[in-house]
Amino acid sequence: MIIDTHLHIVDQSALRYPWLAGAPALNRTFSYEEYAREARRGGISQTLHMEVDVAPEDIESEIDYVVAKAKEPGSLLVGKIAACRPEDDGFAAYVEKVRANPFVKGFRRILHTLPDDLSEGATFRQNIKRLSGTGLTFDLCVFPHQHERAMALIDLAPDVQFVLDHCGVPDIKAGDIHAWRQSMTEIARRPNVIGKVSGVVAYADPENWTVETLRPYVEHTLGVFGWDRVVWGSDWPVCTLGGGLSTWLAATQALVAGASAEERTKLFSGNAKRVWGL
Repeated sequence: MIIDTHLHIVDQSALRYPWLAGAPALNRTFSYEEYAREARRGGISQTLHMEVDVAPEDIESEIDYVVAKAKEPGSLLVGKIAACRPEDDGFAAYVEKVRANPFVKGFRRILHTLPDDLSEGATFRQNIKRLSGTGLTFDLCVFPHQHERAMALIDLAPDVQFVLDHCGVPDIKAGDIHAWRQSMTEIARRPNVIGKVSGVVAYADPENWTVETLRPYVEHTLGVFGWDRVVWGSDWPVCTLGGGLSTWLAATQALVAGASAEERTKLFSGNAKRVWGL
């Protein structure tokens, strides 16, 4: 069984995505149906939808859109990580509203493309603390130079379950591994964060990467977090920048071929079931 914890659906006929204007390779509709066809062929049986940084006024509409998709016969969708704006005063009311919907399993606020100090604001930090006791997770998508700020946020809310996306977003193409390796080790010392092995093909040289290119990044992530604190995700359609869903899935399978069956089960499904109650 494989649970994909990081699917993006892009439907430009239904929702607005301002950031896509600066990402021409992704600036089209990537439908659930397109994903599901390939996912089923690869053995994926359940999927969590990850927010796609829609226009702020479309945040709740995106939740409604994904819930409707999940209700379609045979849907792989079993939950959603919703967008949020912890820097806004209305965050508390939004969380209370969303908590009434059991389909929503957590939140994410994109940080790697925003000013580094966004997460250091008093309102942002206080609002992250509000997630304590809710059972809702918070995904962190941060570049290595932002890891120290991410750790400060993790330490401020020890009762919140954080999820570090994309192996901490290493710059694989540049081969800049030393600082990333050190900060990943530090992040993993915090028991309230798990590592997501997802989408790193998008950060490698799209034409020339191999399994061995990815190995030091994936193996270090697995090594510092341990098999009980890792989950798998595709980051589709962003992974299409480095080969696509089937290619990334095959690469991951090759990278963990030496692990035990129990360890592989934890990565691909067991830990996700536990963390999100799937």
